[in-house]
Amino acid sequence: MTTPTAYRAARTTERLDTLVADVREAVGRGLPPDLTAYLVGERLAPHLGAADLLTDEQCEGDPERYRQHVLHAEHDGSFSVVALVWLPGQRTSVHDHVSWCVTGVHEGEERERRYRLVPAAEDGGAARLVATEDVVNPRGSVCGFAPPGDIHRVWNACGTRAISIHIYGADIARLGSSVRRVYELPADR
Repeated sequence: MTTPTAYRAARTTERLDTLVADVREAVGRGLPPDLTAYLVGERLAPHLGAADLLTDEQCEGDPERYRQHVLHAEHDGSFSVVALVWLPGQRTSVHDHVSWCVTGVHEGEERERRYRLVPAAEDGGAARLVATEDVVNPRGSVCGFAPPGDIHRVWNACGTRAISIHIYGADIARLGSSVRRVYELPADR
């Protein structure tokens, strides 16, 4: 799964700078990934929906697939802030992640289906994915997770653009994506 990536470190807003400083403080505590994700989510929530968080350029979508704008990558690689812009009907493949992640819906609404991996059976049965939860994430909602157990698919099911802010515990500017693995296994759709 690849998406067009836009990363220009010089393009920022005062609100984004404040968010980055808040995230830096939370990540700097050196807590376990699940606790770090929780603290980062608390820092992200007040900024969601604010008109001065993103520039117009950082809100641009791509007609072919959802678009990733890397907003900030911490110099030591400890976290990145990304805006994902989704036009109606755009979706990810089923995937998991390279690190902990916090997402917040800035504009619109996203749908998410979460999965559990059922390993191949000793009797030769194939591995498969089982849907465990369907979630509707409206504007302002925040969720966080840490691998393992972070397999999901996300899509824009509304008729307008959706924008979500993702904060990852990795350098997405260097890696190009937060995706660790794409699952091609049989899955509950």
